[in-house]
Amino acid sequence: MNWRIGISSFTYAWFLLSLLGPIGALLASAVDEGASRLWAELFRPEALFALKLTLLITVIVVVINTVLGILTALLIVRHPFPGVTVLNTIVDLPFAVSPIIAGFMLVLLYGPNSLIGGFAGEMGYKIIFALPGMIVATLFVTFPFMVREVVPALQEVGTYQEQAAQTLGASPWTIFWKVTLPSIRGSVFYGIVLTVARSLGEFGAVLVVSGNLINQTQSATLYVYQAAADFNSAGAYALSLLLCATSIVILVLMESMKKYQEGRQA
Repeated sequence: MNWRIGISSFTYAWFLLSLLGPIGALLASAVDEGASRLWAELFRPEALFALKLTLLITVIVVVINTVLGILTALLIVRHPFPGVTVLNTIVDLPFAVSPIIAGFMLVLLYGPNSLIGGFAGEMGYKIIFALPGMIVATLFVTFPFMVREVVPALQEVGTYQEQAAQTLGASPWTIFWKVTLPSIRGSVFYGIVLTVARSLGEFGAVLVVSGNLINQTQSATLYVYQAAADFNSAGAYALSLLLCATSIVILVLMESMKKYQEGRQA
C-alpha cells in the first residue's frame, strides 16, 4: 500500500507542477497588473486585430480540415489502395516535425523565390508573409487531428449499415449523409475541438511564415510573444489568459460531449 501511495503522490505532485503550476503562475502575475489594466490591453487595436485574425484562421482551418480529414479517413479505411500505408504515415508527419521546421519548409515551397511563390507573385497574390501562408501553416500542423479521430470510428462501426443502405438502393451521397456521418459525428466533433485548440495556440510555424507584422500578420500568440519581448507584461498576460481560458473551455466541452455520448450508448 505504501508504494501505491508514493506513486499516487508523485503523480499528483508532477501534475500540479507541470500543468497547474504554470497556470497558477500566470494568474498570479496577471492579478498584480490589475483587472482594469488587463481589460484595457484586451481592447487595444493591435490586440483586437490579432484576435480577429486568429479567429479567421481558425474558422478557415476547421472547415478545410473537417472536409479533407473525413475524406482522407474514408480513403484509408473504406477505399484502401497499394500506397495507403505511405499515406497513413504521412498523415502523422506533422506530429514528428517541429513547427519551426514546418514553417521553414513552407517558406522554401511558397516563398517569393520559389516556383509556386514566384508564380503567385506575378499573379498579384502573396502567400508567405500574408494570410494564405498562415492558413497553410496552421493546416499543416492540425491536419492529423481530424484523421486520427475519424479513422478508428470508421473501423469500429464497420460497413454493415452502409452495405444495407446500398442494398436498399441508396446513393453513395445519401449513404454518407444518412448512415456514415451520423455514426462518426462524435469523432468528428472531437476532431474539430482539437483542431480549434491547436489553431488558437499555434506559434512556431505561423511565426516563420507570417513575418509577425503588426496589424497585418500578427496572430494572438504572436502578439503575446511580441508583447513579452517589448516588456509589455500586461498585454502578454491579458491575451495569454484569454487563450488559456478558451482552451480550458474547449477541453471541458469535449469531455462533457464525450460523457454525453457514452451515456447515450449505455
